[in-house]
Amino acid sequence: MLKRLLILLLAATLGACSSINSLNPFTPAKRPMADAVATAHPAATEAGLAMLAAGGNAFDAAVAVSAALAVVEPYSSGMGGGGFWMLRPEGERVVVVDGRETAPGAAHRDMYLDDKGEVLPGLSIDGPLSAGIPGQPAALAHISRTYGRLPLSRALAPAIRLAREGFKVTPHYQKMAGWRLDALNASPEAAAAFLLDGEVPPLGHLIKQPELANTLEAMAERGAEGFYTGSVAEAMVAAVREAGGIWSLEDLAGYAVVERKPLLLKLDGRRIYTMPPPSSGGVALISMLRMLDAMDYEKRSEGEQNHLLIEVMRRAYRDRAQFLGDADFVEVPVERLTGGAHARELAESIDMARATPSAELPGYGAPEGGNDTTHFSILDREGNAVSATLSINYPFGSGFVAGDSGILLNDEMDDFSAKPGVPNAYGLVGSEANAIAPGKRMLSSMSPTIIDSGERMVILGTPGGSRIITMVLQGIIESAEGGDAEAIVARPRLHHQYLPDKLFIEPRALDAIAIEELRERGHVVVESDSSWGNMQAVTWDKEGGEVKAGSDLRVEGRAEVREPE
Repeated sequence: MLKRLLILLLAATLGACSSINSLNPFTPAKRPMADAVATAHPAATEAGLAMLAAGGNAFDAAVAVSAALAVVEPYSSGMGGGGFWMLRPEGERVVVVDGRETAPGAAHRDMYLDDKGEVLPGLSIDGPLSAGIPGQPAALAHISRTYGRLPLSRALAPAIRLAREGFKVTPHYQKMAGWRLDALNASPEAAAAFLLDGEVPPLGHLIKQPELANTLEAMAERGAEGFYTGSVAEAMVAAVREAGGIWSLEDLAGYAVVERKPLLLKLDGRRIYTMPPPSSGGVALISMLRMLDAMDYEKRSEGEQNHLLIEVMRRAYRDRAQFLGDADFVEVPVERLTGGAHARELAESIDMARATPSAELPGYGAPEGGNDTTHFSILDREGNAVSATLSINYPFGSGFVAGDSGILLNDEMDDFSAKPGVPNAYGLVGSEANAIAPGKRMLSSMSPTIIDSGERMVILGTPGGSRIITMVLQGIIESAEGGDAEAIVARPRLHHQYLPDKLFIEPRALDAIAIEELRERGHVVVESDSSWGNMQAVTWDKEGGEVKAGSDLRVEGRAEVREPE
């Protein structure tokens, strides 16, 4: 009798536990088995893991990673740039921290045009006139204060050490520095920091940035005010104005981070959280995914799938060019562009037998979203997640270091449409919706994304300019097909952006038969001579707790899953 009572009591206890677990998906059984950090540089990955080991959460790690990348990836991001941080606190809503740069107060619609109304080459790319007001310092201080556990000074410590002690030059660094050699040499402070006697440094050379370390220490002591006010701000503004720029102390003091609600697509049991304006990424991604769903993409042959991918890209990028801009300044019809009815209408215009010439679709070319950028993905053992994409636009941004601040400035003003219909640095054009205005955030392609099916979470994103959105789309497709983090970042990539009317593919992304089939449908196929992007991804199997991380082998990042000791 006693044995029977014990069995009944045990069964009741287990039943109660089961009920609790079903109500709360974030009980210990549903939490990750490990921390995971995937970034574009080993030193940044280590900085993030160090925060987690010190008792911080994913948001502390995100601050540390962002700051470390600002030191060791000066060609991709920095304190003189901005970005978007998508945060998912465990068991809570998803939020986007918008740290995108803004146009200075003295900026105006025609600031890069001559007296005949023609675009002046180079003004929106090189030098301080091309720089928007940085958002990254304010974003990091906000994330640390609002979501982190550790002091900002602790999260900035790895970056300060890297700036003082230096990091070694790699082949990728050499490639980027060689590309921007003239721009860097035009700024004595930039040349001193990033070159050696005016040339690309040799492999293994230590890049030390003591002035940047001082600025980071000012932030560690005073938070965002250490950057936007006081001696650092005064030094930056003086240097910018002396070199022909238009920044003011009021521009810096007035910069504000914006928290935004992400766009959400519910599709096949998955909740896909992605970017709202001023990024164009989320609108385009949702539109493309809805079109693929309407056309039964997963049931098609491989050749038909390739054709469909191109055609949905073409249509989404047409919409992107015409309608997208900073929604705080212009009306952006987000609900219509991401709605099912619009996607079905676009899908109905797809001819499965032939490519639709872009000239048959009315509209504009696609504005650029930054050619050299960085992304990282983080998951901690509590289930907190971060997907963040950061940029200074062109490699090494404007190429201009602002005085003795050590801050390399962005050239994100080139992401505006200098003149509607006129190509920017990448041969792409935009519309009036993305025209320059004081305080306005320029349009972006950055698309940090988090997918949650209830059984599985995927955190992903990539740099890559206007190709960011299509690369993330293909990462989402790979995840839907069951691919883990490593498979997601390794997937071969193809890209179409409406104009120019060409399909670009990575080397060996498609075989000869697939390419010929696309050409028979009328597609103009161009095989690139190099690979694209630098995707970083983390996947978490919620049922088993298994966590995986993947860093794009195309470049030099590092992904690590670290289990508790």
